Amino acid sequence: MSNPVRAKKALGQHFLTDMNIARRIADTIAPAQLPEAWAQLPVLEVGPGTGVLTTFLLEDHNEVKAVELDAESVVYLAKVYPQLPVIEADFLKLDLADVYPGEFLLIGNYPYNISSQIFFKLLDNRERIPVCSGMLQREVAQRICAGPGSKVYGILSVLLQMWYDCEYLFTVDENVFSPPPKVKSGVIRLTRNSRTDAGCDERMFKTVVKTAFGMRRKTLRNSLASLLPPDFDKTQPVMGKRPEQLGVEDFIALSNQIKSVSMG
Repeated sequence: MSNPVRAKKALGQHFLTDMNIARRIADTIAPAQLPEAWAQLPVLEVGPGTGVLTTFLLEDHNEVKAVELDAESVVYLAKVYPQLPVIEADFLKLDLADVYPGEFLLIGNYPYNISSQIFFKLLDNRERIPVCSGMLQREVAQRICAGPGSKVYGILSVLLQMWYDCEYLFTVDENVFSPPPKVKSGVIRLTRNSRTDAGCDERMFKTVVKTAFGMRRKTLRNSLASLLPPDFDKTQPVMGKRPEQLGVEDFIALSNQIKSVSMG
């Protein structure tokens, strides 16, 4: 059967057609899988498309809303799921406080072309989104969940892992989509960790992480040269390392040290 909604290349749409995989993705935030405090939270689905994942979310949760940019999908969803509030908008431009004033769960088969930006938006709303899961391009999913020492560990890994426990759950092959993407997909779950405070100047932390990985093949002594105060000790062992060798706590300590020396 042909899809009721035409996939638009400009929106990065690849519609999942395998209901078993949709069930597995929905299960990543099923109430039974979550701590009691989060199990009954409302759900926001990003980019429902033809509603394959939506079917199971509506079964599992008392309150579900969806945000969808594609007008054709919005019309289709209104017919098939009249009980589902669909917000026709660009998720990246949406004020999430207008959707749910309190905490909520975030899930989606995220458009590959904006998946990184979606997770940066998650960070900006981390106090209100305790659990986020879904499917995205496998390489990005692996990067988010990679640990220090991995070749794919990078900016998104560090910034997200500061606030979330990141799990890579399973891989999805190309042949269960219409049209099939040219890459494999990965399903991940991010669960808010117990950190309540950055433990450093957060702006400095982000600057240090982004600057270090901007020249990831260089040692920190060289990649961070533009950030270091004149009297900063560049001979200490950490400065001889490359960014992928540092964990979140290492970056916090380094940010504090740079800030402290800068302030004299």
